[in-house]
Amino acid sequence: MMHGPLPDRDDLATAAPGNRLVAAVEHGLAILNQVILVLAALALIAACVILSYSVLGRALFHAANYWQDEAAVFLLVGATFMTSAYVQANRGHIGIEAFVGLLSPTANRIRLWLVDLATLAFCTFFTWKSWTLAHEAYVDGQVSNSMWSPPLAIPYGLMACGMTLLCLQILLQVVAPLTGAARR
Repeated sequence: MMHGPLPDRDDLATAAPGNRLVAAVEHGLAILNQVILVLAALALIAACVILSYSVLGRALFHAANYWQDEAAVFLLVGATFMTSAYVQANRGHIGIEAFVGLLSPTANRIRLWLVDLATLAFCTFFTWKSWTLAHEAYVDGQVSNSMWSPPLAIPYGLMACGMTLLCLQILLQVVAPLTGAARR
């Protein structure tokens, strides 16, 4: 369910013009997120086409499909994890908003910063485990259990890359207020 503007999202921090490093990283990540968003949209369309082909091929031609489900899942995993930084940049992740209307704007900014800090801690751990999983899958040559047997390093690597970008986005949101970030 979409809401109107929320008090804690009205004043998203952006990097201060005086802090060139934070501003440059923020700008670069924004451009990268836009490119990833287009590629993710194409991945979702491809997944729809693959799954539709799979259903039609099975129903009309009784054709076996060994690769379609896994290919669609790989595309969906990639689209989901790789766009997580974009979603976070827009504060689009699900959050509990019960206190937003009860707290002052300053208290909401502090609350949001503390939530970002806790989220960064969790996502950093998740990112580390994702890279470990991707590395193990690559080094051990792990493949899926299907007849197609694609390498599992592909979805694990997409998950790790997406989580890394998410951590970078959250880190920017944690650091921006500490570096004299201006309000939009």
